[in-house]
Amino acid sequence: MARTIDSKVLFLTTSPRTPEKMVPEIELLVEHFAGDSWNSGTQRAFMDILREEQFFNGKGEKDPALSARDRINRAPKSLGFVNLSPRISLTPAGQALLTFKRKDEVFLRQLLKFQVPSPYHKPTAKAASFCVKPYLEMLRLVRTMGTLKFDELQIFGMQLTDWHDFDNIVKKIEIFRVAKVEHQGSYKVFKAEYLRNELTRIFEDRIASGETKTRESNDTSLEKFLKTQSSNMRDYADACFRYLRATGLVNVSHVGKSLSIIPDRLEDVDYILQTVDREPRFVDDAASYIDYLGSADTPLLLTDDKQRLVAKLHAEFPEARVNQDADITTLKNLFAELTERRKSDNLCKQVEEIKDYKLYDDIQNTYRQIEKNELYDAPLMLEWNTWRAMTMLDGGEIKANLNFDDFGKPLSTAQGNIADIVCDYGDYMLAVEVTMASGQKQYEMESEPVSRHLGKMKKACGKPCYCLFIAPTINEACIAHFYALHNMNISYYGGKSVIIPLPLNIFQKMIEDSYKANYTPNPLQVRRFFEYSEELARKCDNENIWYKQITEKALNWLG
Repeated sequence: MARTIDSKVLFLTTSPRTPEKMVPEIELLVEHFAGDSWNSGTQRAFMDILREEQFFNGKGEKDPALSARDRINRAPKSLGFVNLSPRISLTPAGQALLTFKRKDEVFLRQLLKFQVPSPYHKPTAKAASFCVKPYLEMLRLVRTMGTLKFDELQIFGMQLTDWHDFDNIVKKIEIFRVAKVEHQGSYKVFKAEYLRNELTRIFEDRIASGETKTRESNDTSLEKFLKTQSSNMRDYADACFRYLRATGLVNVSHVGKSLSIIPDRLEDVDYILQTVDREPRFVDDAASYIDYLGSADTPLLLTDDKQRLVAKLHAEFPEARVNQDADITTLKNLFAELTERRKSDNLCKQVEEIKDYKLYDDIQNTYRQIEKNELYDAPLMLEWNTWRAMTMLDGGEIKANLNFDDFGKPLSTAQGNIADIVCDYGDYMLAVEVTMASGQKQYEMESEPVSRHLGKMKKACGKPCYCLFIAPTINEACIAHFYALHNMNISYYGGKSVIIPLPLNIFQKMIEDSYKANYTPNPLQVRRFFEYSEELARKCDNENIWYKQITEKALNWLG
């Protein structure tokens, strides 16, 4: 069944926000429901099973069937990984997503085929004029502009509903860049005024006819309407950033909040832009479109051309032995193996530099940028930077539950079935959980998963296990919950749970003390800090006293 689109700006899939997170959910769907009808019954049943999975972070309780459709009908179906009619089935592209090591290549093929209009997405008479493959044109825009800022993608990229308007959008960005340089005063004010003017022009028909009511509110004011449209464009731009990042073709500058093509991938991108048709296909032929979308082999990429792949292997890995008589599959496997080895080497080099405290200033500065909201994807950067901090802080084997790109840079957070960071110190283990959430939302999102992850670690390793919970600010409900768990013997969590919540600024002070010490702190000192918390919780009358004293101890943890 086609989804109708009323949008005046570019339409993209926004659920899930991070594309890698759809992989285990697709696997769960086909494992339990392949061959069944996709109806309200199977949708509710799917959510019942999904809620029990440790990688699931949502709730889906209010309307389970709607939640299931939101998770499956959007990206998994729209990108051709699953068919839902007449029966639930995995497509060849879906099979590739679940089995291929190079998932970035699988995502890339499917994103290049996503189009509007299509048999799945039909614009209404109220919508903009759509004739576009959104991700293909956004990739072209990044390549053309060299570097594309997030604000530019939001304000102008989201207006590219017809690929024939590409040159016009490029001109708009160039004019914006000149105006930004010439502007005297606050960039924030400049951007807000520029965006307002663009929105007023995009929605001039609705504004003129008084159609300024939004679904989320009864407020019909122009300010509320423009604010909602700005937020929608930002959500689409954010999703576009994340999905393009999953292709392995683009760099994300978290400081500059911008996209650029990875230098080693320029040839791949140029090949795509030269060979992939810009026109939507099979708009009125559902059967042909479904076959085309679900194919695991289209469109052709540079690495599908044997001669070009051999040249790429020689260029990127000149030291490798390449048998030019080998078949394309063997050569692709070699390329994947060498790329994975390069990523491991880059990560090892990072760890060496971190352990030598060469990146101390960069780690502390990154925390300051996170606190000032200066970085794109702050949750990812907080997790990555805390992995670096824990690696630097002391010995042990420190692993981050992150996806890294081919060059050892953080790509996305991984599935939520284990702690964000796992530290193995030999005779004990430490889980480190981080979050940007604050207030009551912090307690609702983090309190139970943190306890569960720690319990899972205890059962898996059979060693004493502790947990450090870090956030810019700590909610009072979390303090009370973690204090209580110190003294509660809950078998589901593997007994008593020693979880210490620390605000980010205090953790930064612990890192500073480690840097200033005239010796390298050892794992025993870390363990003593948690044993002190365990003992303190037994003595304190309430959570406030415990929290005050444990944070004071953290400020002098090496003393």
